[in-house]
Amino acid sequence: MIYDKLVNKETKLSVIGLGYVGLPIALEFAKKISVIGFDIKPDRVELMKNGIDPSHELTSEAFKDSDIILTSDPARLKEASFHIIAVPTPTNINNLPDLTPVLKASETVGRILKKGDYVVYESTVYPGCTEDDCVPVLERYSELKCGTDFKVGFSPERINPGDPNHNLTKIIKITSGCDSESAENIAKTYELIIKAGIYRASSIKVAESAKIIENTQRDINIAFMNELSIIFNRLGVNTFEVLEAAGTKWNFLKFYPGLVGGHCIGVDPYYLSYKAKSMGYHPQMIDSGRFINDSMGRYIGKQTAKKLVAAGKNFKDAHVLIMGMTFKEDVTDIRNSKVMDVIRELDDFGIKVEVIDPGASKQEVKKEYGIDLKEHPSGKYDAVILAVSHKEYLKLDESFFAALLNKGGIVVDVKGILRGKIKNLTYWSL
Repeated sequence: MIYDKLVNKETKLSVIGLGYVGLPIALEFAKKISVIGFDIKPDRVELMKNGIDPSHELTSEAFKDSDIILTSDPARLKEASFHIIAVPTPTNINNLPDLTPVLKASETVGRILKKGDYVVYESTVYPGCTEDDCVPVLERYSELKCGTDFKVGFSPERINPGDPNHNLTKIIKITSGCDSESAENIAKTYELIIKAGIYRASSIKVAESAKIIENTQRDINIAFMNELSIIFNRLGVNTFEVLEAAGTKWNFLKFYPGLVGGHCIGVDPYYLSYKAKSMGYHPQMIDSGRFINDSMGRYIGKQTAKKLVAAGKNFKDAHVLIMGMTFKEDVTDIRNSKVMDVIRELDDFGIKVEVIDPGASKQEVKKEYGIDLKEHPSGKYDAVILAVSHKEYLKLDESFFAALLNKGGIVVDVKGILRGKIKNLTYWSL
């Protein structure tokens, strides 16, 4: 059994893609068995060799006492027999699935695949992608047959960036395989590191479907909150106060309005929608939720512009500070950050914008969005938009914002974390 060979260190496990998903998996397994961690970016690999997580999720302690080889040389993958693919699955500019990373990773693994090997996908995909899109690539480059010569499985990642309480080992892991033998071997292998337990899905498609509806469900619920915030804004009612009141009922689901970006909730529903349409069904709720959430950045920018007009400000002279650039609080990841939509809307009005963020990389922001991230506020502003509720911002009070604002200045609080703190300044939140 592959499990016994891994435990006895007669072979190795490889992880392809050492991002916020792959690196924790690789290091956790490396406490129990021999691991090869592979990433296509040599500079990232060098950082990890020095005990530095490029995603800033793990401390140097996580790298200690690990039986792991970190490499950007795909030839080293030949030493492994159990391969975990944990690469991104983004969308393109038309919000269609971009399978390039996962198919390229499949090609890389296919070139070194041996008889008896296992390949497990953790990348979030639409139902059927593993067997219909990825397996043919593995077979083509290995000249082996899935099910006969090698086995495949799917075990969706459930890591929540920026959340130390729900880390890899503490979350129940869904596993699946292409047959009963592979399903059991894959489940037992993950049991080496997952303390919360394993849920054995009946098939790869069930596991794929379970993952993609987790994020789609959240997306739809947040979209409902965002739609409510638009309605309540017109009624002159604070959305967060409404939700606080409604939340006193035991079965009220606690979701909140806000910007929905990143590489999970802001992307995965498009994968499910794409697959549904390919089967002849046009999903209405999923697409509506995506439309609402994708519109919120522009909406926030537009509402800020309206407040500036009401305060007698001239757009060509207006100066706005945005606090927060990452896709969510307490992470450094800027991929698919919907803060950019706020910036673009203000820019369309001719309003000058500055952006600060305590964790985002100036170089990455410049490369990804062409924006010069400021280290500190540089002067007086006509509005300050608190876009991301980083922990560094939670204790800020009205005096902080008063010192930043010109007379008649506006505080825009996207996540409502300043509610009840702002008494004398013009205040608006979703």
